[in-house]
Amino acid sequence: MSHWRELPAELHPDVRHLIVRLRRLKDRSELSKRGLAAKTGYSAKSWQRYLNGRSLPPREAVESMAGVGGDNPHRLLVLHEIAAQRWSEGRAITTPATASATDDGPAPPEHAPTEHQSQGRHLRVAVTAAAVVTALSVTAALLLAVRLTEARAQLADERAGVAATAVATVSESMVPVIYTCELEQRDGRWYAGLSRTTDILLSNTQMGLEVAEAQCLLQRAGSEPGDIDGVFGPKTRRAVERMQKRGGLIVNGVIDPPTWQALREGAPQ
Repeated sequence: MSHWRELPAELHPDVRHLIVRLRRLKDRSELSKRGLAAKTGYSAKSWQRYLNGRSLPPREAVESMAGVGGDNPHRLLVLHEIAAQRWSEGRAITTPATASATDDGPAPPEHAPTEHQSQGRHLRVAVTAAAVVTALSVTAALLLAVRLTEARAQLADERAGVAATAVATVSESMVPVIYTCELEQRDGRWYAGLSRTTDILLSNTQMGLEVAEAQCLLQRAGSEPGDIDGVFGPKTRRAVERMQKRGGLIVNGVIDPPTWQALREGAPQ
């Protein structure tokens, strides 16, 4: 478990919420900052600034962290959008306007403002008010979206507690993700850097890092599953059946323990 430095007290709660979530994903990945840099393309020093609250991470870095930590990128990107707005609001705060009215500044005009000046002032006030109303509306909509996303995530966590070994299934609300296969061989077994499982059952409509791991290993074995998107669809099923038939296994289109063993230990075709 990482020992994190306390975040700056002046951080807005929405920014703090995003950074805490990123820290949890980093802990879940068990990667060092150098390992995180290798996975995401952002330097270790950059991640040190992001995770200590000294700099707001860019959208692409947040999306990369979601892939590394196995989280829903849509939820993290909503949090990032709100945090970015809060961050920019904090940067926009300046000293009072009285600083521009120094002792050496010009004296105010003694004559009364003309009708044209009065109309221009009213127009600026109206535009500013409209901008404030729009900003408040957008903020309220974003906050509502975050609350709904958090509620859905909480419900998903509760369901996962009931069936901890269940693999996620495809739904219309999921955001497509393309994973990168980082193949390496350890102790005679092949791994793609997404999951180390050897026994979880995978079949149609299931999705997640385990499915993406299997797709990488199928591709390595010469049985093309299509995109490495972590979704067990028809192409992945046909790739499994071809691999099972070629390896003398029971052809059922399901990635079971014997199929995992063949994928982990087999030589590329």
